[in-house]
Parts: sequence; structure tokens; C-alpha cells
Amino acid sequence: MEHTQTPLLEVSDLSVSFRMYGSGLEQRQLPVISSLSLRVLPGEILAVAGSSGSGKSLLASAILGILPGNATVSGALQFDGEPLTPERQARLRGTEIALVPQSVAFLDPLMKVGAQADGHRKPRPTEARRALFRQLGLPEQTERLYPFQLSGGMARRVLVSTALLSEARLIIADEPTTALDVSVQAQIIELLKKLCEETGTAVILVTHDMGVIAETADRVAVMYAGRLAEIGPVE
Repeated sequence: MEHTQTPLLEVSDLSVSFRMYGSGLEQRQLPVISSLSLRVLPGEILAVAGSSGSGKSLLASAILGILPGNATVSGALQFDGEPLTPERQARLRGTEIALVPQSVAFLDPLMKVGAQADGHRKPRPTEARRALFRQLGLPEQTERLYPFQLSGGMARRVLVSTALLSEARLIIADEPTTALDVSVQAQIIELLKKLCEETGTAVILVTHDMGVIAETADRVAVMYAGRLAEIGPVE
């Protein structure tokens, strides 16, 4: 796949730490990401791999601007050539930059999943969403169910469909194929690849599944203990 050389997202010297309390009122900073730099090109799938606790999901949260209040962030983020400030993160989140969260708890327990996947977009993408549900093997009645009525795999597919319908230019997919059978994994992989090839959408695929990375990604960044250990073509 050919890519333009102007990055859609550029992360420069990113460091993240958390303010923690020890004995009494003693405070200390716990570093979780240190001096990390990477870039994501339009139409590219960049996999971010690493063991649990390596900082993969925290990197995603830093890009989206959804770190907890005790986080300290330094370095620079740019999206489409402009600084990705906290105000811009809030404005682009869910529109230009979409998340497939790792936890199905992101679904609103009081809202039927069809309406959640449609979101606040006008006109509502109901027919496109129904077609996507069918592609992902979700039964027709799924749209009328509440999250507690879904299996874990069904809920994860609903989250994937919500991000794909957003028409975002960058999708951050945090373990999108976890707990899914091989056939559904393949469907999600094909949808992501098709989206990138046809629309130029970029994907950051956060996963520890090297098989999924081999099938899906153009490049892979390997994280270890909050640092970027290696980055290069997936081959």
C-alpha cells in the first residue's frame, strides 16, 4: 500500500506520569510512558504491540485526551499538521478521531445499542449501521437490545461498528478482536483494511495478538515498560 508522506498524526517525545501519594501526604511521580515518538500516515494501519502494562492503552488515552486528572503529560501531539491541544482533542474526539475501547463498559447501560451506534449524526445512519451489523454477524434484533442483553463478543462488535460509522480520519482500536471467534476476527480485520484502502482512514491497532498484527498492519511499534523499543514494517 502506498501512503502520502505527510503524517496524519505525529507524536513527539511524549511522556506521561501519574501523581501518586506515598506514606502520609508524600507525593511522587510514577512514569508510565517515556520519550515516545511515532507517526501515523493516512491510509495506514499502525499496530502498537507489547505486553500488559507496557503503556499501549495509555498511549491511546493520551492521544484522545482522556487520561485521568492526576496525569502529567509532556511532549507534542499534532493532528493533520496542527497542534493537538486539549481543546482540539475534545472537539475532534468521536468525529475526526474515534475510539474502539477495550472495555464494553463504554456502552450506555440505559440506551438500546442501535441508537448508540447511530449516535448523534444527522441524518441518522440507520440503514448503513444495519448493514454493518449484518456484516459483523449481529442478528437483526440486536439493535433493540440493551447492553446487558448482549454477550461480550456481541458488545465488542457493536463498539467496532460505532467507530466505523463515525467516518473518523483516525480510529484507535484497543484490542478490537479480543474474545471473538476467528471468523468474526477476520471480518473486523477485513473491514478495517477496506476502510483504510478506500477512504484513507488511518488506524492505530492496539493489540498483543501477533497473528492479527501479521494479517492487518503495515507497520508495528513495539512498546516495553513505557518506551518504544522498536518500530518498522510488519514483515
